[in-house]
Amino acid sequence: MLANTLVLALREIRRNVLRSVLTILGIVIGVAAVIVMVTIGGGATAQVTEQIASLGSNLLMIRVGQHMGGGQTSAAPPFDLADVQALAREIPAIAAVAPSSGQRVTAVYGNANWATSATGVDNQFFPVRNWTVHNGRAFLDTELRAGKTVCVVGATVVKELFGQQDPLGSKIRLGNFSCEIIGVLEAKGQSTFGSDQDDLVLVPLRTFQRRLAGNQDITLIQVSVAEDRSTDKAKEDIEYLLRERRHISGSENDNFQVRDLKEITKMLTGTTQILTTLLGAVAAVSLLVGGIGIMNIMLVSVTERTREIGIRLAIGALEREVLLQFLVEAVVLSSFGGLIGILLAVTSSLGLAKLLNIPFIFNPGIMVIAFLFSAAVGVLFGFFPARKAARLDPIDALRHE
Repeated sequence: MLANTLVLALREIRRNVLRSVLTILGIVIGVAAVIVMVTIGGGATAQVTEQIASLGSNLLMIRVGQHMGGGQTSAAPPFDLADVQALAREIPAIAAVAPSSGQRVTAVYGNANWATSATGVDNQFFPVRNWTVHNGRAFLDTELRAGKTVCVVGATVVKELFGQQDPLGSKIRLGNFSCEIIGVLEAKGQSTFGSDQDDLVLVPLRTFQRRLAGNQDITLIQVSVAEDRSTDKAKEDIEYLLRERRHISGSENDNFQVRDLKEITKMLTGTTQILTTLLGAVAAVSLLVGGIGIMNIMLVSVTERTREIGIRLAIGALEREVLLQFLVEAVVLSSFGGLIGILLAVTSSLGLAKLLNIPFIFNPGIMVIAFLFSAAVGVLFGFFPARKAARLDPIDALRHE
């Protein structure tokens, strides 16, 4: 019986193709919108997680001062090399410690110049930040100890100063000294926070302190925690040790801050997931609008086919058979809309992901849910017209003109 009812439903839909297409349009738009929003949101979340992971593995960032809002930090004494050595020596959970200091400089090569960031580091910077030297080499220990005028540059600096030329062995001017390029960093692109990660020049920390800063200050310490250790426990140990070294009493606030990138990852991914949920909920309203459209058309269909219904009831059709016929028509319409919406959503998501430069993550779960929801809309909004048709009085129906 169900197969025969399905054939009758398809025949009725085919008889009014244009009306059927217009009826399911709301379902198509609703399903497509929900899937696109969730897919793009999932891609954005994955991109945020990937970009933060590229900053380093189990990374803790220790900065001087406390954040006061508006991008300002409170004044506080800087770190020194003894603080770095104490962290590496006294906290066993730490796998590597990378001290650094930086400032904005203008890099000059020939007639080209580029405003960039010069950062003094040691070789611990590369494993802590998950950064590899794509071309050339990192610093030698003798270069770090002697404060040699050598540098490793990012891809953006190479592009702006050298174009397509090989920069290795060339000398660029940074402030009041020249340094030889010994390596080029692997490109990482834009960070989650909108900054260009490749726009930097790395020099030995001692070189930076002597030639640019004119002091022994360290403004940032980046710490990589061992994989089998808790970053929360390591953070507590670091705070305790630095409070002791900086002579901060129990009642005083810290004059430094330790940030765990896992906290930032959780915050940003949570934000993108909330936005995705809200956008998906707004898009789901289209499904309800499409369902109302189906109910409206089915009511019209019942009115148009009153005599047909009367004949079926008069020759022995049961109420449940008439109810099933109209209910199946509504479900078939909404299911067609769901399938077309899925195809449209996949195509749109691929295009938008490429346009926005975010990964396309195929999520079969949301597609199944969207399709089942569209079919449920057909059942929900098709039931009332179907029940109205099934409860028609055969005598009155046969009199209908």
